[in-house]
Amino acid sequence: TGAVKVTPAHDPVDFELAQRHGLDRVLIMNLDATINRNGGPYAGLDRYEARRRLVEDLKAQGLVEKIEPYRYSVGHCERCDTVVEPILSLQWFVKTRPLAEPALKVVLEGEVRIIPERFVRVYANWLENIRDWCISRQIWWGHRIPVWYCQDCGATVVPLREDPMRDPDRCDRCGSARLEQDPDVLDTWFSSGLWPHSTLGWPDDTEDLRYFYPTSVMETGYDILFFWVARMIMLGLRNTGQVPFRVVYLHGLVRDAQGRKMSKSVGNVIDPLEIIDKYGADALRYALTVGITPGNDVRLGIQKVEAGRNFTNKLWNAGRFALGAGAGRAGLELPAELTEADRWILSRLNRVTAEVRRLMADYELGEAFRLLYDFLWDEFCDWYIEIAKIQSRLAREQGRPDTSPAVLYAVFEPSLRLLHPFMPFVTEKLWQHLTRERRAAGEPLPESIMVAPYPEPEASRIDPEAEHQLEALMDLIRRVRNVRADFRVPAGAWVEAVLASGKYRDLLQAYAPVISQLARARPVRVEANLPERPEGAVRVVGLGATGYVLVGAHINLEAERRRLAAQLAEVEADVARLRARLEDPEFRAKAPADVVEREEGRLRRQEERLRRLREALES
Repeated sequence: TGAVKVTPAHDPVDFELAQRHGLDRVLIMNLDATINRNGGPYAGLDRYEARRRLVEDLKAQGLVEKIEPYRYSVGHCERCDTVVEPILSLQWFVKTRPLAEPALKVVLEGEVRIIPERFVRVYANWLENIRDWCISRQIWWGHRIPVWYCQDCGATVVPLREDPMRDPDRCDRCGSARLEQDPDVLDTWFSSGLWPHSTLGWPDDTEDLRYFYPTSVMETGYDILFFWVARMIMLGLRNTGQVPFRVVYLHGLVRDAQGRKMSKSVGNVIDPLEIIDKYGADALRYALTVGITPGNDVRLGIQKVEAGRNFTNKLWNAGRFALGAGAGRAGLELPAELTEADRWILSRLNRVTAEVRRLMADYELGEAFRLLYDFLWDEFCDWYIEIAKIQSRLAREQGRPDTSPAVLYAVFEPSLRLLHPFMPFVTEKLWQHLTRERRAAGEPLPESIMVAPYPEPEASRIDPEAEHQLEALMDLIRRVRNVRADFRVPAGAWVEAVLASGKYRDLLQAYAPVISQLARARPVRVEANLPERPEGAVRVVGLGATGYVLVGAHINLEAERRRLAAQLAEVEADVARLRARLEDPEFRAKAPADVVEREEGRLRRQEERLRRLREALES
């Protein structure tokens, strides 16, 4: 038609068009969404009734050619779901360009560092295209707008620049004391933007302000980078001349196990208080932290919380064992002579300590937590504690000093300090138990793990030789266990093991009781050279050691090989199918991210299973 309908008083885009072309801005709606006198014959009607009658009138005049459904975006109130009608109203604004330019400069020049760095571009895009900021709100709660109106002459009165915290008591034009404050309140984000310095006594020059401002790290969600972080930087620079913080660490959003946004209507909201009551706060902290990366969303499901609960229990049981073994005794010090296992776990502790400190300094918190989890669960609990049990028994039987208690303390105590920022409750409780006797005896330990120094690595304790030795030992034990599992040897059955190694022969002989107990192998024979394969034996090839596991007395070896061969064919077909699917660009383009991720996980598991089956059959 060449005609364009515009409603400058009821649409932001139309308002800007009217500003450019000098059009009238006709407001036709009251605050209660009824039509005002500008609505002509529809004045006084509710908005929905007015629209219905307008259509009827158009039909009656023959002006309606056709009616068809049209889908478009309509704003709704997030609390009550009422349709929101945009209207023109008088509001207070902040001119933002003078605030945005210095706030952008401090980030681009590195005075404020945003982690992850990719959000610098997001931040810059906001500030480079910023508009003036409407800071007034018509709600009940908030900081009142610091503006008063004289009831006698109509003048607008504000606090004096020299004393901005003092409310005016008289009109500076006519002297009247009849002043009424503007009923509007400040935008929440304006008030929040003042938080870093206003909470420390600003505008007064307080001791807290001098000591704590600027702070070091601001941690928040990436979704409020502009709403809050940018406003804090803008207002902090304006009011104090300094940035409010040096580093901004952005975490992701918490989603459900399928990657969906949590919503009451969907029914996938996880109540943290219920989770804490059932599983503990440390378990929830584990689920929210382990494996996360800066700026990426985290999926929270009950399975992750249960894993956190299981880890908490693992730590508690490790603490009980350590205390029962005497690790909490006062005056206990590391002896000069240590076993290979002792030297290995101390070396691993110091390597992990160095790496955790590096990751923490780089704000890779999720990776630091994962590293601690792997060390404590796999290396300390599943390996060293099990070896320590055997070491202690042999020491008692042979009448020699037991090194395990001192090593247990030397490893577990700093491990608790390393883990404390992630799981503060269980680590505090265990640390108190572990150090009670030492503190009572006057050893210089703090009252709480919270104020204990964060561990630093001891380079002198790093022992590559012990690490190589124990890795070879553990690898051999794993391979014997794999043979038992792959060939379905009954769990209670003892299998004979014949082992040979030129490099690690002395180690294997010394740790034959450990191999026997942890691999359920009896007897364990260690030879200089591997003999001919005995009947009913499966060969194992480890890191610097080889051997045979004699399983023929417990199973039909040939039948098991046929079964494994059939499984191998099935797994090879499954791996081929998964690889083809994941290599298909159309699948990756159309499938939801969680589906692709699930299929990638299945492929990794099947590839590992394939490796194990091939290894078993080759043996």
